[in-house]
Amino acid sequence: MEAYKNFETERLFIKPTSVEDAEFIFELINSPKWIENIGDRNIRSVEAAKDYIVTKMRPQLERLGFSNYTLTRKIDNVKIGTCGLYDREGLEGIDIGFAFLPEYERKGFAFEAANKIKNVAFNEFGVNAISAITSKNNTSSQKLLEKLGLKLTGTTKLPNETEELLVYKMYREQTQY
Repeated sequence: MEAYKNFETERLFIKPTSVEDAEFIFELINSPKWIENIGDRNIRSVEAAKDYIVTKMRPQLERLGFSNYTLTRKIDNVKIGTCGLYDREGLEGIDIGFAFLPEYERKGFAFEAANKIKNVAFNEFGVNAISAITSKNNTSSQKLLEKLGLKLTGTTKLPNETEELLVYKMYREQTQY
């Protein structure tokens, strides 16, 4: 099995999500904000979370070298959220996304992780454009995307979905001042 890169920030370890993260992913995917803002993935057991990691997260990692990353706090080794780059059907460019357990929101972790992942996408993975989608009522995500340098470019509906989502975008050359 190929070794995939881990990253870190001042306060976080960032590593590709693996089946060892299944209990955490199960908790995160079933948190109220995940269900409200990302959608119910119908993951009802830790076993189902393992299967979700193997069938939904790992194939893109194996194909592109990046996918979903589990974020662990350095201070106590507690898993607090995820951040990743997704090759999403119906969306141009690579999608950046993030999710946190409620008790770790509004502490700067999302910006810290997403900024690192954004920089790695452009500088190590050779991504030329990063997109992001968010629901119209998710103002905290909208503010974070703008703080990261992404600009609102329009709206979209993903395949087989009915909700109109806001689309944000940033290109590699925008990061090189």
